[in-house]
Amino acid sequence: MIYPGVRIIGLTGGIASGKSSVAGILEEFGVPVIDADQLARQAVSPGSRSLARIAEVFGDDVIAVDGTLDRKRLGTLVFGDSEKRCQLEGILHPEIRRLGVERIAREIAAGHDLIVYMAPLLIEAGALDRVDEIWVVTVRPEIQLERLMARDGIGREEARRIIDSQMPLAEKATYGKVLIDNSGSSEETRRIVTDIWKKEAGEHQ
Repeated sequence: MIYPGVRIIGLTGGIASGKSSVAGILEEFGVPVIDADQLARQAVSPGSRSLARIAEVFGDDVIAVDGTLDRKRLGTLVFGDSEKRCQLEGILHPEIRRLGVERIAREIAAGHDLIVYMAPLLIEAGALDRVDEIWVVTVRPEIQLERLMARDGIGREEARRIIDSQMPLAEKATYGKVLIDNSGSSEETRRIVTDIWKKEAGEHQ
C-alpha cells in the first residue's frame, strides 16, 4: 500500500463510459471520491501559477476576459498536436498530483482508510503509482458512441474521432483489477456496483 493501512482505488474508463455515475454510487456507500477533473480545474483557477504558465506557453488568448481559462480555445490548440499536448500535460500533471496528495492526506486525517481517485487519464498520465489498484468502467463501443453524441450534442463522425483519439477502452480494461460494465440501464449498473462493493468491502475489512 502507498499509504500504510489505506487502500486507494483508481477509477478510470473511456469518455462517456459512466465513471461519474459509478463514483456517485460509491459515494453513497460512504467512500470519499477525489475527482482528478476537479483538481485540474482547481489547478488552473484564476491567479494560479499553472494558469500563468499556460498563458506564457500558449498565448494570452487562452485566458478569457474574466480571467478564467478558455478551455475551448486551448483545446483547439492542443487537439491533434502531440507536442503541444505534452507541453500542457507537463504544466498540469505535477500540480494535479500535488493537489491530489493534499486531498488524500485530508481524507486520511478524517479517518478514511478507503479512497477512490477518479481520473480519466490515470493510465495515460503515468499515475499508476498513485493508487493501489485500478477499477475500469467499461461500455460497449456502440453505446459509448451514442452516449457521447447525446451528451455533447455532436455528430457521429466527431464523436468517433474523439473516441479514436483516446486509449482504446479494451486496452484500459487490461489494467483493471475490477471491471464494471456500464452498458445497461442505471439500475443494472447500480446492481453491478453494489455486488462488487459488497465483495470488495468484505475483503477490505
